Amino acid sequence: MGLTALQEQGEGLGAAAVGEYRGATTAARFADLQTELEALHTACGVYDLGYRAKLSITGGDRVRWLNGMVTNNIRDLATGHGVYAFLLNPQGRILGDLYAYNWGESITVDTDRSQVEKILATFDHYIIMDDVEVKDLSEQVTAMGIAGPNARQVARACGIEIPESLPLQIVEATCTCDCECTRCPCVRSENAELESYELWLDPRNAKKTWEALISHGATPVGSEALELVRIQSGIPRYGVDIRERDLPQETEQMRALNFNKGCYIGQEIVERIRSRGAVHRKFTGFVWINDDVVTPGSKVRLGEKEVGEVTTAHLLGEKHSGLALGYIRREFAIPGKEVLIGITPARVADLPFRKL
Repeated sequence: MGLTALQEQGEGLGAAAVGEYRGATTAARFADLQTELEALHTACGVYDLGYRAKLSITGGDRVRWLNGMVTNNIRDLATGHGVYAFLLNPQGRILGDLYAYNWGESITVDTDRSQVEKILATFDHYIIMDDVEVKDLSEQVTAMGIAGPNARQVARACGIEIPESLPLQIVEATCTCDCECTRCPCVRSENAELESYELWLDPRNAKKTWEALISHGATPVGSEALELVRIQSGIPRYGVDIRERDLPQETEQMRALNFNKGCYIGQEIVERIRSRGAVHRKFTGFVWINDDVVTPGSKVRLGEKEVGEVTTAHLLGEKHSGLALGYIRREFAIPGKEVLIGITPARVADLPFRKL
């Protein structure tokens, strides 16, 4: 796995641990996990988003073509806005997930670096006589995230002015900090559980921007804290919670689907599920109150009957409890329902884990 642009420039940036995350090598931890989580939720945390890749789609047929490729509505996507979507195979199974942003003259697809090879190959397979060109911008663009109630205040203090914006809206942040740009694209996250923003940067400016934010009060945050926030927010991750064998409606990510946009690859299966009712499984949360270690792949049982599986698990050691994400048969997806994960007593929980 390649280093992110920030890691290449910063030689670790003082990280206590470095590891692979979503297809790239980045900082896993800087301080203790609780300190980083508190920064994200009560102050301002800054983190490397270099594990995300950017693909540019240009050409006169780009809107029509991408609209026929993914599950959400690209045709009516306003300039300066983005949507979350799935890329499906003809059988309706999920090949990947992505965000698509309309720049007017081009569309930017944003996805994990671990997915880029498959997504590029799929795109290439379906460009036949279309006026469409797809280019990997990963060497030209990196990203950095800031999150927390003080995020915009800290950014302003170091010379980055982030305008008010809607989730997944592209705005231009004006920069007077010590870097080579005067403005950079900024996108507000759609995660309602955490106020957060993505700064899209020239890789040459990554280290300077990182250091400027930290010098003005941001706390560096690693991928371990980001992963726990993801779990607490109930957001599935492709390759972990969403696999190629899964169907869109099983993931509960209705934000990725549009039923009025017209034809796309896999649409027949998605529409058939909608018209006939529902799929048998759904994505959900689980909690347990002891020190048992639950691992991904563990089966969820009700008595002697297997009713689901765990895809992500995290033990909150200091609280002697754990959180998990996974799937369960719909008839048993009742918050508070008692189940067994392996031999561990657990309960079904609503997502996000807001009430815990």
